[in-house]
Amino acid sequence: MTTAARSLWAEPRAADAPERLSRDGVLVGAVMVAALLEGVLRDDVVWRPFATIVAVGLAPVLLWRRTQPLACVVVGFGTAMALGLATLAGGPPSVGLDTMIFVLVLVYALVRWGSGREIVIGLTVVLVGAVIGTIADYTRPADVIGGFGILVAAAAGGAAFRYRAESWRRALDQIRSQERVGLARELHDMVAHHVSAIAVQAQAGRAMAGQRPEAALEALAVIEGEASRTLAEMRAMVRVLRDGAPAKYTPQPGVADLASLARRDPVPVVNVEVPDGLDELPLQVDAALYRLAQEALTNALRHAHNASRVEIRVDEGGGRLRLRVADDGQIDPGRPTIHGFGLLGMTERVQLLGGTLRAGPAPEGGWTVEAELPTDVRR
Repeated sequence: MTTAARSLWAEPRAADAPERLSRDGVLVGAVMVAALLEGVLRDDVVWRPFATIVAVGLAPVLLWRRTQPLACVVVGFGTAMALGLATLAGGPPSVGLDTMIFVLVLVYALVRWGSGREIVIGLTVVLVGAVIGTIADYTRPADVIGGFGILVAAAAGGAAFRYRAESWRRALDQIRSQERVGLARELHDMVAHHVSAIAVQAQAGRAMAGQRPEAALEALAVIEGEASRTLAEMRAMVRVLRDGAPAKYTPQPGVADLASLARRDPVPVVNVEVPDGLDELPLQVDAALYRLAQEALTNALRHAHNASRVEIRVDEGGGRLRLRVADDGQIDPGRPTIHGFGLLGMTERVQLLGGTLRAGPAPEGGWTVEAELPTDVRR
């Protein structure tokens, strides 16, 4: 068995097959009415009562064509096969009504909704039934070619719609995956920054509690503010993630908000330098630059030992936007560098926008993060 045949045989059923729709009842009713009218009005119907009863009795099979496609094909084309064998055994020719052409819908449903195993077995039944019917009612080669062409068209239609639905499902899965990654990145950046600020303020407050109680109270106030902002942003994120909840999107922070990261106390001091004239940046670049600076600052506050300052600088020129975040902390050579989700998220942000990212020890000491982004990203 070839690889393609094994793949087809192992193909699962199509996902999300609806059990029964309102239009199915309309279709079955229309087929029944057409069969009754044909059985009554046509003058050349052979075995009129029997042929009419068979056509009307087969119509309800359409109701299960999605959930039981193989069984429906076996019933429909098994009946057609029996009528053909009756003709070959000496019975009257052309037993059956033209209305029974609705069995083509079963061929379509078999390929559209069935598993690979069901498709192979079902198409074999269809082929045997078509051959027997052709031999029993043979007229001319053109009719044979046309009949088999219609069967192939029905199967091809089912395959085409199945492929389109599967492609659409995979595209949605990819979009959802990208959204999950983006939300995880946003959640990490947001929580890590605020929690790091809380930790720094708590350490400062504990250090000054004995000597300057008022400074400790100020640190507690900052901690309270950071915790409140973290809780509010977490709630906004959860609101977006919950099904059925209205998503209220707030503007993303950008380059103009970098100044809010600056501080004079406690140590390390954070200096921010941003040139004027960066108001027309693409939204993706604007938000990414802020998140990159925020994450780099968070890492510096958490990991830069004995750092006295952190410099955040933004430059623009030649269609490129450059961000540099550097600290003067000490790096312990005996301590392995930890690459967590923060650096991974920063790398993903930059790569998605066609930029570059470099992070590592600086020659003069400390740690430096340098990112370069294009400013001509499609808006």
